[in-house]
Amino acid sequence: MRISVWTALAVTALLALLGSVFVVREGHSAIVFRLGTIVRTDVTPGLHFKVPLIENARIFDRRLLVLPAESERYLTEDKQDVSVDFFALGRIDNLRAFFRATGGNEEVAVLRLAPIIRDSLRNEINARTLQEVVSGDRTQVIGRQLKAINEGAQTLGVKIVDIRIKRIDLPQDSNVVNSVYDQMRSQRKQVASQLRAEGVEQAQVIRAQAERDRAVILAEAERDAQKLRGEGDAEATRLYAQAANKDPGFYAFQRSLEAYRASFQDGQSVIVLDRNDPFLQYMKSDR
Repeated sequence: MRISVWTALAVTALLALLGSVFVVREGHSAIVFRLGTIVRTDVTPGLHFKVPLIENARIFDRRLLVLPAESERYLTEDKQDVSVDFFALGRIDNLRAFFRATGGNEEVAVLRLAPIIRDSLRNEINARTLQEVVSGDRTQVIGRQLKAINEGAQTLGVKIVDIRIKRIDLPQDSNVVNSVYDQMRSQRKQVASQLRAEGVEQAQVIRAQAERDRAVILAEAERDAQKLRGEGDAEATRLYAQAANKDPGFYAFQRSLEAYRASFQDGQSVIVLDRNDPFLQYMKSDR
């Protein structure tokens, strides 16, 4: 009987000891309640004690968590409809505020954060055109609204570290797709027209340059030809003068023959001269 009492006391003491110990893992925090009232919060990782039966501990994960959200449709500045699929990265920042606002339920926190994030994204997307939303830097879309989002999330004891846009789609049930394709075709036609105009302009520039080069080359060739002809005539004159100085009679006779040949070259020329004209002197005598 005595052994049974000691055994019961030992078991009771062991259960009391186990009920008074709790472990908080790394990346987690705990809240200690005493009869439903918070007495300790933000309990750090490690081994901790509580009063059995009176106190209980609840542990929360304070690591970064992915907060999913349903895709949302927004209107851009140019009144185009887009569907944005996104998710948020957040963690519990104030454990006491988190528990009071959500009762410690993460699903409640996600549901209450979703409209805050959606409204902030709506403000940013409404201020941008469709082209800026689709082809712009998505981090800029988020960065400018992250501060405002955290101001709303602070009441839930949550801090949003980042929001990632997974996909931006054009809804198939709207006219956005056709308008985007029409805009793309218009832009491509505009680019093609610009390229053709630039090609025509460059061709005209090349032709004008070629004409200028041609005119310069012809002018330089004519200049060189005139120079060469002048030099040739000067050399011929020099040679004629040199020949005339050596034998003036023969030179005069040669020049007269050349004159006769030029005058009667076609065989039909008629020249009326006085019989004593000097032009005929070599036809009368061989001296």
